[in-house]
Order: sequence, then structure tokens, then C-alpha cells
Amino acid sequence: MMRKKVISATVALLATVASFAHAEEDARLIKARALADQLPPKLGAVLKAEIAKSGPEGAISVCRDEAPKIAKELSKESGTRIRRVSLQQRSCKAKPDKWEKAVLEEFDRRAAAGEPLTTLEKGEQVGSKYRYMKALPVQDRCLNCHGSLETMKPAVKAALEQHYPKDKATGYREGQIRGAISVRL
Repeated sequence: MMRKKVISATVALLATVASFAHAEEDARLIKARALADQLPPKLGAVLKAEIAKSGPEGAISVCRDEAPKIAKELSKESGTRIRRVSLQQRSCKAKPDKWEKAVLEEFDRRAAAGEPLTTLEKGEQVGSKYRYMKALPVQDRCLNCHGSLETMKPAVKAALEQHYPKDKATGYREGQIRGAISVRL
């Protein structure tokens, strides 16, 4: 009888601990997702304004200069690390680490299997940090600078060649994964 009580108490304790651990992970996921969701609209607003002002070739500086600034500001405000990463980088600053690369490859597999790009996210504890990534789908305006070289405006091509002589970030089509936002809590 005593043994059954000990086993029941142990099971109840383990269930409680598991519940708290799950709640903590859910809170980190919610925080990371909220942070990742802030970058695209902030960048998109600046990008849209610059495209209207100086065309797509003028907007290259937005992704090159402003996107990292916005990510750095969000990182500083939240005490986290937020950045954009891609398997086909335009800048070495966007090169994924080992975990990020594996997640980007997983996103590609999930997308190929038919999962909607807007649902591609992953969060998990990695060592002492909680890591989270959310896919960045290619949108129509992205194609100005990330689309086919054959259809790209000459001024955009020239600007890309000037700023990114080793550019790997072209040839995309709308609906593909351009990269992801990576958050480290």
C-alpha cells in the first residue's frame, strides 16, 4: 500500500514538473515569436518607402544597412539576439550557424512536403539558450533584387555587383523561402 502511494506521488510530481517545463517553453516560444514578428513589418515599411523614393536599386541599401540596424535595436530592447539568416546569403553576416542551417534545411523539406510557408517555425532549447526561427517567404517586392537575373533591371544588377560581388541570393520565385529570422533568448 505504501509503495503505491510513493509511486502515485512520484508520478504526480513528475507530471507537475513536466507541466511547469512545458509552460516555461511555451512562454519562451511566445516571446521569441513576438520578437521575430516585429522585424518584417518594420523592415517592410522602410523598404516600401525607399522603393517608392528611389526604385529597387536604391532599396538595396535598406536590406544591407537598415535591416541589421532594426534587428540590432530589437535585440538591444529585448535583451536577445535577433538576425536574418539564409542558405543563399548576399552578405556573410547572414550565414547561418550549424543549428540555423539545419532548421533552414528542415523548413525547405517541410515546404516541399506542402506545409504553408507562413507556418514554418521552430523553437527549442539548445544548450543554455532557447533558439527560435521563423521562415521568411519571398514576396513580390523581394523579386526586384532576389529574383531572376534575366528579368532583373540593369540598375539593380549593377548595384548588386558593386555591393555584393559574391552574391548568392538571386534566382528566387515568389512563394519560396528566402531565409529566416533567428532569435536567441
